[in-house]
Amino acid sequence: MMARGAVLVVSSILVALCCVAAGSSFEESNPIKLVSDRLQDIESSVVKVLGQSCRAHSFARFAHRHGKRYETEEEMKLRFAIFSESLDLIRSTNKKGLPYTLGLNQFADWTWQEFQKYRLGAAQNCSATTNGNHKLTNTVLPETKDWREEGIVSPVKNQGHCGSCWTFSTTGALEAAYHQAFGKGISLSEQQLVDCAGAFNNFGCNGGLPSQAFEYIKFNGGLDTEEAYPYTGKDGACKFSSENVGVQVVESVNITLGAEDELKHAVAFVRPVSVAFEVVSGFRLYKKGVFTTNTCGSTPMDVNHAVLAVGYGVENGVPYWLIKNSWGEDWGDNGYFKMEMGKNMCGKFQPIYRPTVQPIEEYVMHQQTVELTVLQPVHHILSFQLDCEDLMSSWMSGLWCTILVSVAYNGNLPSGCTPMCVDARK
Repeated sequence: MMARGAVLVVSSILVALCCVAAGSSFEESNPIKLVSDRLQDIESSVVKVLGQSCRAHSFARFAHRHGKRYETEEEMKLRFAIFSESLDLIRSTNKKGLPYTLGLNQFADWTWQEFQKYRLGAAQNCSATTNGNHKLTNTVLPETKDWREEGIVSPVKNQGHCGSCWTFSTTGALEAAYHQAFGKGISLSEQQLVDCAGAFNNFGCNGGLPSQAFEYIKFNGGLDTEEAYPYTGKDGACKFSSENVGVQVVESVNITLGAEDELKHAVAFVRPVSVAFEVVSGFRLYKKGVFTTNTCGSTPMDVNHAVLAVGYGVENGVPYWLIKNSWGEDWGDNGYFKMEMGKNMCGKFQPIYRPTVQPIEEYVMHQQTVELTVLQPVHHILSFQLDCEDLMSSWMSGLWCTILVSVAYNGNLPSGCTPMCVDARK
């Protein structure tokens, strides 16, 4: 079965990301087995072990909210000590008048070492793209951009106890490209990438490369839907089925290493972009605002987490990138965060992958006739010659001539495109 959409992916630096060991005894949602899920009972259990204090009651409320289960009194005491350190860090940081605030979340009783192991990991060797081929123009950029407002950004997902951020960055970019191209949402399989993309220098739950994920999808002939190949968060045997393909990758194009102007241009005029940066300790407790720090590196070797840039803007005078994360909606600002723009901070966005659909390489200033191949969501390839003067003039101010052709079962074309020849199979 042919893929539902053929996509072109813009890619850049190769960085191994989010290396996380699987199978540890530490569990995020099941690390004391309390006698009840009721807050009052949990508070009684906590006070019995830790004594009466405001902080103990805060810890009990934290455990209740995040479904924490501690196996022994010793485990509870250990987690309480870590929780107290996190609380002290939050309070001291929030007193500094920084452009962001920290807050309690599901990671407040994790050590930094545990967080690195389960959500990040050491960055591996990488090859940076110093010269990309994204085309800049003199077109004035909008002051702000948020692709969520245009409805093409898929919901925030949760990678769980698996270093698979690279797969969520990949699928997030492709899901946005698909929605923009075909006018409807799709959820793609991260688990297929975890299980099947090892031959392309990826390591499942122990990290991988979004750029290599795109190459795998291109070589493989497509990526299955989430429904057909659901996420387990564990390494497993490959179960790919060509009958369940939801999208195909045509090729990859890159953005220059560290070129935030190119990245901003791509986010402004094309669509969400797959990027990466280095997560530092305090970031795990991020709540809102524009995150900034001087304690992280700024090279491809420093990055350890892949995400999706979905916009940019300015908050209280601080320019920022708007980023979709893969740690669930309970983390950060409903699963998103803002990071300071203009400093290439934290090796920010070292691997840059900009998905787009069937692009024409030249800017369009006048009517142009093009011939392209369209992968339709049924069983065959159709070739059309399209005259899209109206469509070109209305989309992206003529910056990119991106023909978005959705060939449904009845062979409908988008408004503004006139077929000048029909089915190439005839």
